[in-house]
Parts: sequence; C-alpha cells; structure tokens
Amino acid sequence: MSPSTTRRSFLHAAAAGAAVASTPAWAQPGWPNKPVRIIVPYTAGGFTDQMARLLQVGLQKALGQPIVIENKPGANSIIGVDQVAKSAPDGLTFGVVIAAFAGNTTLYDKLPYHPTKDIVGVSLMGVSPLVAAVSNNAPFKTAQELVAYARANPGKVSFASSGAGSSAHLTTELLQLLTKTEMVHVPYKGASPALVDLMGGQVPLFLDPPPNLIEPAKAGRIRLIGVASEKRIPSLPEVPTFIEQGIDGLVGSTWAAMVAPTGVPREILQRMSAEVRKILLSPEGQARLAAMGTVAEGSTPEECDRFIAAETQKWGRVIRDAKVTL
Repeated sequence: MSPSTTRRSFLHAAAAGAAVASTPAWAQPGWPNKPVRIIVPYTAGGFTDQMARLLQVGLQKALGQPIVIENKPGANSIIGVDQVAKSAPDGLTFGVVIAAFAGNTTLYDKLPYHPTKDIVGVSLMGVSPLVAAVSNNAPFKTAQELVAYARANPGKVSFASSGAGSSAHLTTELLQLLTKTEMVHVPYKGASPALVDLMGGQVPLFLDPPPNLIEPAKAGRIRLIGVASEKRIPSLPEVPTFIEQGIDGLVGSTWAAMVAPTGVPREILQRMSAEVRKILLSPEGQARLAAMGTVAEGSTPEECDRFIAAETQKWGRVIRDAKVTL
C-alpha cells in the first residue's frame, strides 16, 4: 500500500471515529440505552398517574429498559410540566399531561415554560368525558331541574371541582355560559375531598370522570344526571348526555396525553408514539380504559399537537368569556 493510500485510509478511519464519538446517545441505534422516566405532574393514584402506569409494563417489554414513573405534583401541574420542558431532549424523559395543561396557557399570565415551544406531543392516550353528579339532598334531580333552579336562584347553587382550572371547573363554567346561569365555584385540593363533601351534602354539584362516581352512584349515595359528551358512554349507558337534555355544546372531558421536551429526535417520538398506541389499542388496553370510563386513543405526534392546540383554544375562550381567575 502506498503512503498516500495509507494516509487516506487513516483519515477516513479517523473521520468515522470522530463522527461516532460525537454522535449523541439518543442517536445510537440502541435507544433507549438507559431507563426511561415518565413525569406525572400530579400525586399518585389519580387519573393522570393511572394512565401513566397503564403504559409502564408494556413499554418496559417493548423498549427493553425500566420505565420509571415520577410524581411531581404542584401548582396545577406546572411544576411537573416545567421539569419535562427543561429536561434534556435525549428521549429518556417524557411526561403525561391532562386538560389542565391546556387551560393553564390562558389562566396564567406567565408560565416557566412555553407550552408550544418547549413541549411537543407524543400521543393522545385517552379521553374520559365528565359526568355530573348531585348530592341526594340537592333541590334538583335532573339536568333540566338544575338549570331551572340555578336560573331562579342565581348565586345560590355551589359546585365543587378538583381544583381551580381543572377540567371539572372549566366544564361547569361552560355549563353556566351555555345556560346563562350563575353558580358559585368551590375548589378542592383533588377529587377525593370534593366527592366526600358531595356525598355528605355539603356541596350539591360536582363534575368528575366516571371511575370515581360509578360506585357511589350504585350505592345510592349520589345521583348522576348527565354526561358532558356527544354520546352516552358504555360504562354508564343509562345516563343521558347534556346534549340529549337540550344543553347543546356541553362537551368536556379530562384527557391524558404523553409529551416530551422539544428537541427529541423525530424518530424517537415516532417510535414512542407507536409503542404507546399498540398498548392502548390492544384488547387488554382498551378493556382497562373502558373500565375507567375512558376511550382509548393513540395518535401520532402531529395529531397530538393538533388536539392540544384545539383544547387550548376552546378552554381559553371559556376562561375569557367566563372571566375565570385563580
């Protein structure tokens, strides 16, 4: 081999070695090569946490790495979402957000992260329509009676929510806008204490996803009067929608979506999206979600971004029209 040929071979080898050395970890064919964490911006046991843990075992099998769920509650999900936004875009950190993430964009004058520049969608996971429950001592037993009573007694009907800015809060604000009624918001620190007071008769109205309401309703401790969706849900086929009862446009849900910090390579987002979709749309995944009163979704990253944008626009309009403040 001539000196010039040897030199060219050496330079080619050196260049190839430098390229491999400078390739980020996430671009290696073996992604993921470390445990993957999913940040849940709420406490353990709630809807968001349940949705994340639904994926845990399936993703561990599919990706060959441990999936670690980290609960980072606080500030209406802002603390946890901010941690996702500020994480390295190496494909090793993801997050699960719900409807409050969309509402926060309008509710807060300033956020520590930019909801579209710092966060990117991975997959819409599931949608759970809200159900209206009333206490047994409430002076109304149907949606029509609720509206009639609230109109005749402005400011005398109180409604609970799992927190200011939650989907329950904003959907009830939408109910007031559509029916031209005036009710008083009583925010709680989570759904559990709100449900306790509903069953105890301290508050007459509460909107929440089906899982928390089905058993108390069966036991006769509360009454379910309407579903905030376009059609009835399989877990509560006997409960009519608000639309059926003449309140057009009352559609509100809590939903879960997987997100990631902006900058994660497209190939990783697409791979994670595909794996999430497989788990959610499997017979087992759909059955588990149906038992929670949740419709399994599974979407592409682009579809997820469009869904969140539409929700942000919808609830932003409700927040402005109802003059909701924290």
